[in-house]
Amino acid sequence: MTTDRPVPRPPLGILASATATHGTGRPDDIELPRLPGFVESAFSPLAYEVARQCLAERPDGATAGGDSRTAVALAALMGDTTTADLASRRMVAGRVHNPLLFMQATPNSVLGHMSREFGITGQMFSLSTLDDTLTELLAMADLLLEDPELDRVLVLGVELGGGERAAAVYRELAVGEPPLAGLPANAGRAAALLLARPGAGTPVTVRADETNDPATGTAARPGSIQGLFDLAATHSEARKGTETHAHQ
Repeated sequence: MTTDRPVPRPPLGILASATATHGTGRPDDIELPRLPGFVESAFSPLAYEVARQCLAERPDGATAGGDSRTAVALAALMGDTTTADLASRRMVAGRVHNPLLFMQATPNSVLGHMSREFGITGQMFSLSTLDDTLTELLAMADLLLEDPELDRVLVLGVELGGGERAAAVYRELAVGEPPLAGLPANAGRAAALLLARPGAGTPVTVRADETNDPATGTAARPGSIQGLFDLAATHSEARKGTETHAHQ
């Protein structure tokens, strides 16, 4: 007897997680790392920092030829709004166009920088969604890991305060105020997960189609990256428990 019911994919295992905030007033806000060619905005430095933490925690021993077995997916509802607003204000004021601002306003720019810094030569994607960002990123990772040439997928999300123009765009696209409403325009936060198929060293697993579970959390607002923060916190607690048990 045969059936047309699809075979479910195995869950995703979390190898590493990281979060970072800047200018939010939280006690754990960080100083932004300096990135050559990136100025004014917290977007790219925050994306870089959470990626760095994840990859440093679980290096894969890539050769000098590059890490071709890791893919990266970056999600941001409106991208680098700080840079986009700065470029617009300069244009309206009649100031000379700064090509650097055009370059860094594109999320793909920091992905290119990360590929050089970390030796990643696998696929790299940026996406924007009004749906739950965590769900979208897990679905992307789930699909990418069907490729036998890939071992891991680094997923990350970034949000900025954005300022009044970004808030107006958000209200037009969604309902209510943006996730970081009330914070300075250059305030921001980012979270990242390094994902693989389950195995040794993956104390937390999640299915791409089951992110409404309270243990992982869901986006508090359309396009929010809160789900990434919730899952990163779950992984951090599980890792602490594993390390405590190992030392007993």
